[in-house]
Amino acid sequence: MIPAMRDGRQADTDRRRQRVTTALKEAVANGSPISVSRIARQARVDRTFLYRHRDLLDLVHAAEAEPSGHDPLGSPVSRSSLQADLVRAQDRNSRLNTRIQQLEKRLSEALGERAWRESGLGAPTDIEELQRKITRLEQWNIELTASLEETKADLVAARDTNRDLTRALNQRN
Repeated sequence: MIPAMRDGRQADTDRRRQRVTTALKEAVANGSPISVSRIARQARVDRTFLYRHRDLLDLVHAAEAEPSGHDPLGSPVSRSSLQADLVRAQDRNSRLNTRIQQLEKRLSEALGERAWRESGLGAPTDIEELQRKITRLEQWNIELTASLEETKADLVAARDTNRDLTRALNQRN
């Protein structure tokens, strides 16, 4: 690069740096909110200029973190207390979101159970009556099985008797 061009570019960078420091000092003196975008706008530079010059960016962030000495309302609110309030609000928001999800799940289950029962596909509400009916049917099943076994025994005896009588008739002839 040509030395004259380099010197001109360096002079331009120095002027921009001076505008940034001046804008930062004015913002601190006025007590106006400080941010990278606001300082860049006041100094008429691009934000990327601040990000390329790390020392200026650090100055902006340091001034941004400092509580404003100029408070028109005279409130004792500092930046750190506001940040602590923000963290607490975010924690509460997270807890509330978790609670909302739990309640939505319970509501969904309750509505699903109700729809299941109303559709006739769900289990009836009178479980005790069903248990009594099952017991009666099981007892009846036992009685029918015993009766079937007795009838089978009678059938076997009748067949044996029929076979013996058929043999006796056949031997006489």
